[in-house]
Amino acid sequence: MLLTSQPEIFQQLRKNFEVFTYEKYFYALEGNEISITFEFKIGDSYTFSPVLRIPIKDFYNRKLILNLNNDELFRNIVFHIGLIELISYWKAACCPHVLIKAGKLDAIQLKWLKDVYYNGLGEFFYTNGIKTSIDSFMTIEANEGVQHQKQDFLPENQGLIPVGGGKDSAVTLELMKGETICRPFVLNPRKAIRDSILCAGYSLEEAVVINRSIDPQLLEMNKNGFLNGHTPFSALLGMISLMGAYLTDSKYIYLSNESSANEPSIPGTTVNHQYSKSISFERSFREYYKTYISESFEYLSFLRPLNELQIAALFSSFLQYHQVFRSCNAGSKEDIWCGNCSKCLFAAIILSPFLPEESINKIFGKEMFKDKNLLPDLHKLCGISAEKPFECIGTIDEVNIALVEILKKRKGKTLPLLLADYEQSKQYIDYQHTDFSAFLRELNEEHFLSQSLITKLTAALYDRLPG
Repeated sequence: MLLTSQPEIFQQLRKNFEVFTYEKYFYALEGNEISITFEFKIGDSYTFSPVLRIPIKDFYNRKLILNLNNDELFRNIVFHIGLIELISYWKAACCPHVLIKAGKLDAIQLKWLKDVYYNGLGEFFYTNGIKTSIDSFMTIEANEGVQHQKQDFLPENQGLIPVGGGKDSAVTLELMKGETICRPFVLNPRKAIRDSILCAGYSLEEAVVINRSIDPQLLEMNKNGFLNGHTPFSALLGMISLMGAYLTDSKYIYLSNESSANEPSIPGTTVNHQYSKSISFERSFREYYKTYISESFEYLSFLRPLNELQIAALFSSFLQYHQVFRSCNAGSKEDIWCGNCSKCLFAAIILSPFLPEESINKIFGKEMFKDKNLLPDLHKLCGISAEKPFECIGTIDEVNIALVEILKKRKGKTLPLLLADYEQSKQYIDYQHTDFSAFLRELNEEHFLSQSLITKLTAALYDRLPG
């Protein structure tokens, strides 16, 4: 019988492939590079061997590198990276049972993993029409191998700043200058990332770089009808950033996740494209690694007190980044803004209250608000439609407040199609009297920043706000 729906494929794959196995990991020093390989299996049919490669820099801990095979903390971090990496391969067949042979886990660890997997796969389940629950989507068995032990060390008072090439990490790069010795941290560098690092005044040699490759067999399976979709990439980035921090004796990892990441993509549900960027994940990740990996790290989101509009206000003054930053997933391989997706439209909306029209047009290569094809994306962004785009974007409140402010700036002018449409909406009526200035001064109190970091952040923000 021909399977015609993703839920049917989900059920059939689970029958055909009952067990997913995290077999092992191994690593070696190969010349001037550390190579880390994981081995996963779907039943007896498919074996995956994804690899991380870490080019060694002069400022890395040479003693640690020469003693990798005997270092328990390094081994533990590698094991945990594999625990998060595996979900990208598990989702191809959604095997009901996961067997971890690479190391033992206790009941609390198993619960944490299931929470990360299930919540991080919320979009995957939703977009594939899969009905499941945290109790039924998988069982995990981890009674084999060694019990990895938590280890502390004495890090230096320095930090890493993960750089993704967008406006958020650019703001962190700029504002963290002088706080501690900081280095850019990069997973799979692309042009926008390299350009952002140079704009911040760093050389590429000063950056911590880790290269991650996907097993090509997974890509072939995706083409051949196996399941595919979004996974909690920022959770993987979090684990890998611990590796970067340990290799460089760094205590701090300064993320650039904002309070807006907490809002679900589907209102009224827990489905959130940005789950692993949320404060909920950040809190649980901190508790987990401090209990099971090391208390020596401080993983925190420097921009967590801010919303997307506040970040846009800060970014608008950093002119050197305006022609190099990129956040468009559709255009990422070509290092462009595609100009045809909800992410591009969101970026144009959130920056428009703070930049002239001609500056926005120069960034995106077109006048975004004239494009009728973007009308459905506008409706999703501002809450006219029932779901938000599955992108790293701001909240419905932020989009509406930004759009109202754009209309104020263009008062008396002929409005382009998208703005004219918005002016006729219920959303405009509901938000037109919002105090824009007051909204820009509100701070989210759920964060892990020290008082000195809060002071630095708020001083920079208030210095750039109008009025």
